[in-house]
Amino acid sequence: MENGESPAPEETGIRPITDREFSLFQELIYKEAGIYLSGAKKPLLEGRLSRRMRELGLHSFNAYYHRVLEQGEAERVRLLDAVSTNETHFFREPLQFEFLERRLFPEWAREAELGRRPRKIRAWSAGCSSGEEPYSLAMTLLFHFPSTSGWNVEIFATDLSTRMLERARNPIWPIEKTKEIPPQYLKPFMLRGTRSQEGKIKAGPEIRSVVRFDRLNLNEDGYPFSGPFDLIFCRNVLIYFDTESKKRVLDRLLRSLSPAGHLFIGHAESLTGLGDRVRSVIPTVYMKGGSESAEWSKKS
Repeated sequence: MENGESPAPEETGIRPITDREFSLFQELIYKEAGIYLSGAKKPLLEGRLSRRMRELGLHSFNAYYHRVLEQGEAERVRLLDAVSTNETHFFREPLQFEFLERRLFPEWAREAELGRRPRKIRAWSAGCSSGEEPYSLAMTLLFHFPSTSGWNVEIFATDLSTRMLERARNPIWPIEKTKEIPPQYLKPFMLRGTRSQEGKIKAGPEIRSVVRFDRLNLNEDGYPFSGPFDLIFCRNVLIYFDTESKKRVLDRLLRSLSPAGHLFIGHAESLTGLGDRVRSVIPTVYMKGGSESAEWSKKS
């Protein structure tokens, strides 16, 4: 969760959330996004929603709940923005990037040389937050598979939060972020600010050109783009779903994954107990597998 939570509701004239009101929001958020908020999240929800309630001049959570129902899609998007978790940084989970560079990329290069795969790579960052993950992927892929060698790279980046997507589309960060980026990627792909932009860095045009951002609720039945994807990064997202929601989302992710594609999850997550549709390659990296692998390959 982000730092700097809202002031306590009682400090703003907003009446504390009741158990009934919390249950109403709990059910609505689960229905809309598949995100399950346990009772321990009650203070967090109270703090997050009170900011929007102050903007609307509302003093009870019951009033805001009915406002969400009455306003339709626009206010529901704001509600889900408020409860979204957006912690991220460049090249998060470094062992996964090591797996790409040392094991998977050389294999792709050999297959392309032998004519066994096209020189095209499609990746999806599901839960992209403010953009560090898809831009990390863009730097890595373009460095190893440049367009000058005939490669085509496409990265789709989606998130539930419109607020985070707005930041991702304007990819400017404080200069301290350079510490997260390996030196071999920094100079070719990042711009350093001068004059009024001094102390900042910006994603360069080459990596911006291969990343497309869209809002997506992973709990929706249909996605606005189609696979197959060679790489799907869905890291630190599934942890907020209960088992049933997680199964539904995993089902959709696997349908979007190519038969030889790889699914990446966060180090605090697990696919244990979700059937035999996946097999572990290394910790937190999966491929389609198990007894249903042939069937899944046909449907993808």
